[in-house]
Amino acid sequence: MYASSVATRPRGTVWQPTRLLAGVDPLMLVATVGLLAASIVVLLEATTGDIPGQPYYYVWRQLAYGVVGLVLMLAVSRIDYSRLREYRNAIYLGMIAAIVAVFAIGSAARGSRRWIELPFFNFQPSELGKLLLVVALAGFVVDRIRQLHERQTTVKVTLLGLGPATLVVAQPDLGTGLVYLAITGAVLFVAGTRWSHLAALAAVGVSAAVFALVVAPAVGVEVLKPYQRDRLTAFLHPTADPREEGYQVNQSLTAIGAGGKTGRGSEATQTKLNFLPEHHTDFIFAVVGEVFGFVGAALVLSLYALLIWRALRVVTLAKNLFGALLAAGVTAMLMFQVFVNVGMTIGLAPITGVPLPLLSYGGSSVIVTLLALGLLQSIHARSRELSLAKAVA
Repeated sequence: MYASSVATRPRGTVWQPTRLLAGVDPLMLVATVGLLAASIVVLLEATTGDIPGQPYYYVWRQLAYGVVGLVLMLAVSRIDYSRLREYRNAIYLGMIAAIVAVFAIGSAARGSRRWIELPFFNFQPSELGKLLLVVALAGFVVDRIRQLHERQTTVKVTLLGLGPATLVVAQPDLGTGLVYLAITGAVLFVAGTRWSHLAALAAVGVSAAVFALVVAPAVGVEVLKPYQRDRLTAFLHPTADPREEGYQVNQSLTAIGAGGKTGRGSEATQTKLNFLPEHHTDFIFAVVGEVFGFVGAALVLSLYALLIWRALRVVTLAKNLFGALLAAGVTAMLMFQVFVNVGMTIGLAPITGVPLPLLSYGGSSVIVTLLALGLLQSIHARSRELSLAKAVA
């Protein structure tokens, strides 16, 4: 039904570029472009001295990722998202295969094996897996719409999310694995899962955390990797060893505190002198705080608030359960990453390596996030078309 709306135009008519934006949520688009622009500006301030002879290496590549991602976002916004339901099984199996492939052909860096080297950039299957999991879980739940309140359905959906999450954690990538679980929880919640089932899942999660953090180490079994244990220790006791485990979070707090109201600009020593680790990826929000101060950080957070508000609105506007579940999964993915990343830079969450959507440098993260936003725009456009059709009728 929706394919006809983007078919070739009748002969004799004049093509208008604005047709590409028909049905698109303008405020969501403003937030999206604003965050991409902010990323370019921040990288320009933070990374010009990182690679000798290539001062704009990260800037040009991030700009390319953003342009490609925006084109893909607009393309996805024009499709009928409901057709994705037909391919739910293939999508899920493809996601699992891509994540498993990392163990066989992926490249290792910093103790993790997460990337597959491609000619132009390193592809991270677990990033794409977030979006594929949203689609697969939404399709599975809709297929069992008559059994949504059954315990068996809750267990199956949970296991479908837990499977790829476990594979990602084994890479190891605990942060992304937690994103998978957040997506699963959001889909179950919006689907109308019984509160007793959700409470039981929460209890199981807490029990698993206690076992991994307390019981297992007490009996000599190390569930967490040494660096993951160090990050947790740094979160609980950030000043205990500021030169080792607590170094990253302390440098981040120092950078943000030094920024003051309007930032230090070119005198941002924590960033310029590379005291702040991973300042183009995991700790890019700390760069915003130091270079642009409270004003810059508030502007970035305002853009995220606008983006998440519009995403939540799409959940309520969706005209069917499949659309609502897709929107809920994507929104949970965005919210979790923003809260965790910003939280870790200001010492309110342990360091997990979760990127800040659209702001952190990285091709896989930027392009997948824009694809997810394209899906939200598709749901928004289809709901608007149906509303207009009903109004005319």
